[in-house]
Amino acid sequence: MRLLAAFAALLAVVAINGHRLTEHEISELQREAAKRWQASGLRNVKHNGVQNITFTNPKASEFYVDGRSLPLVDFDVGPSWAGLLPISNSPNETRQLYFWFFPPGPEGSLDDLIFWTNGGPGCSSLIGLLQENGPFSWSWGQAKPTVNQRSWTNLSSILWVEQPVGTGFSQGIPNAQNEDDVAAQVVGFMQQFLEVFSELKGKKLYLAGESYAGAYVPCEPAVIFFEHTSKTNADIANHIHENPTQLDLSLQGIWIGDPLISWNVVQQQIPAVDFVKKHAYVFSFNQTFMNYLEKQAATCNYTGYVDKYVTYPPTGLLPLPGDSVGSADGCDVWHVIHNASFIINPAFNAYRIWDTYPVLWDVLGLLNSEPQSPIYFDRRDVKEAIHAPVDTEWLACSNIEVFPNQDNSLPSAFIVLPNVIEKNQRTVIAHGLADFVLMSDGTRIALQNMTWNGLQGFQTPITQDSFIVDGVGAYGIMHSERGLTYYEVALSGHMIPEFAPVAAFQMMQYLMGFRDTP
Repeated sequence: MRLLAAFAALLAVVAINGHRLTEHEISELQREAAKRWQASGLRNVKHNGVQNITFTNPKASEFYVDGRSLPLVDFDVGPSWAGLLPISNSPNETRQLYFWFFPPGPEGSLDDLIFWTNGGPGCSSLIGLLQENGPFSWSWGQAKPTVNQRSWTNLSSILWVEQPVGTGFSQGIPNAQNEDDVAAQVVGFMQQFLEVFSELKGKKLYLAGESYAGAYVPCEPAVIFFEHTSKTNADIANHIHENPTQLDLSLQGIWIGDPLISWNVVQQQIPAVDFVKKHAYVFSFNQTFMNYLEKQAATCNYTGYVDKYVTYPPTGLLPLPGDSVGSADGCDVWHVIHNASFIINPAFNAYRIWDTYPVLWDVLGLLNSEPQSPIYFDRRDVKEAIHAPVDTEWLACSNIEVFPNQDNSLPSAFIVLPNVIEKNQRTVIAHGLADFVLMSDGTRIALQNMTWNGLQGFQTPITQDSFIVDGVGAYGIMHSERGLTYYEVALSGHMIPEFAPVAAFQMMQYLMGFRDTP
């Protein structure tokens, strides 16, 4: 960070003297700064001393990734370790999860470890590494990768894991029946990981991830993938808390962004029409269609639900409209809205509703309506550089069922999440307000129907406190009670670390105790 600051200062001096640097000169300065940064040994600086991360197990060297060897990345991303490890120590175990581990940057803590996973089920955590919180970023619309100034490696070590079995580069035949199975498999993998990288034992652990519990939903002309990370992280956390001797790590807290923690009808259907009305300037539906939506919402008992039932404190358990945990016949307004949105805006993006043409190019192929070749992590040279199986086709989201018989787990807000909140030091739930995949009002409904630490829901209104981001100002709202801190981020879509990296970084600082106030 000091060298980056010095580099910025150099650019400022050059600009003041009236000389405009060429792209070649800038690139040369960046390369030189990166070389000096690596040579300085600052990557493992902690406080006033230097603590180098070294692994004594000879097997660790098999996973070492040279930060100068990544194809198409024209700077050194620093040392890391990646590859496949089994989910148990059984000699007959064929199921393996793929991981990529980065140590902390110059100002990161050596006492902490963040575990990050995307969801799907079956969506790769390398999406998060490359486009959200990793040390190098290649997000939507970028022509080439860049240094991620808001990498979470500036906080601590991070372990990105592709799970469950059947996701990304992970190997084996999927057989998980529910989130308990997935949690057991992930903990089994972590046991093997800590045997190889034993110097990480005893660290403070933080589980982080985002998104939706559910299945792929085909929607023309695009396919929306839904992630289950919030459910998985809660179950992994619960498994660790309930089996404290299985893993030599000290679980401190979890961070889940735009999560599904209740039924589909609660978090998608009930808030959908009100969301459209609030953002009418984006959806631009004509009055005839709006009248139809409002009639459907009234028929399905969605109209006025939030105003009537989401109170602070709650007056009792919040009812489900209809007689099903899903939408009743004729009440799936979310898909009606989603499909109609493409008529108005063929580039509609449910993850960030204000996106329009052109559809941004995406190196991972998530946004492209036509097949893209090659997808970055499916390049043979990339696979070889990061110790991934070269004969495995990498897809951002798996085309096989990682839950062969569907995920039969209950929503985490019923039992698992309250138990985890009560055992964590801190728990953070965050929601981007430009997200139509899951809407913040649905999350509020779920939270106000959840009981933790002896009370149901938040006792005072969420709207009372602004979320102030250092150097930026008000960035939304936040609320904290009884070990749970909830954020709503005004300028973010579904993936908060990608769309609002400064906000996400500050939330993680709070979760990890690096700042006292939310």
